[in-house]
Amino acid sequence: MTRICLMGVGNVLMGDDALGPYVLKQIEAGWELPRNVTVFDAGTPGLDLTLFLDGFDALVAVDALKAKGEPGTIKSYGRIGLVSGALPIVTSPHEPSLREALMRLDMIGRCPKDVVLIGAIPQGSETGTGLSEPVQRAIPEIVAQVLRELERLGSPAVPRHAPFTPDVWWEAANVPGRTR
Repeated sequence: MTRICLMGVGNVLMGDDALGPYVLKQIEAGWELPRNVTVFDAGTPGLDLTLFLDGFDALVAVDALKAKGEPGTIKSYGRIGLVSGALPIVTSPHEPSLREALMRLDMIGRCPKDVVLIGAIPQGSETGTGLSEPVQRAIPEIVAQVLRELERLGSPAVPRHAPFTPDVWWEAANVPGRTR
């Protein structure tokens, strides 16, 4: 069975940079994932990401992407683009770590064969919680793309019979009446 890593990348305390963790929370709340799918909130990864990704057959990553275009525009990049250097040097605040991890694994023949990075162009990544309107509007389509990738990889998610509200714990202080 294909070992798949579903990874969200981003700092939840930096506005739109929290896109990856938001998408993971949406998926966990609405769908049941097969056992071969490991959900990993990578936060702002470093070099240890190389060791973590070693052993996976496929990687589906979600992140806010630094690219040309309007805020909320969805883009995706495949393994070849990420590993070959076809992209600009920096596509997100974390991409050097993701890219370097994939390149290191590729050099030793252990890079996941199937890699896709899906994300949206942020409006801002200032200190604070909450996604901008353009990025919030992109979430349903990003979730749909992630679900299509999992299905393409032979590991479809199943809608929960009783979906629950995503636990966006980092915004607890912004919700009246909710404490953490």
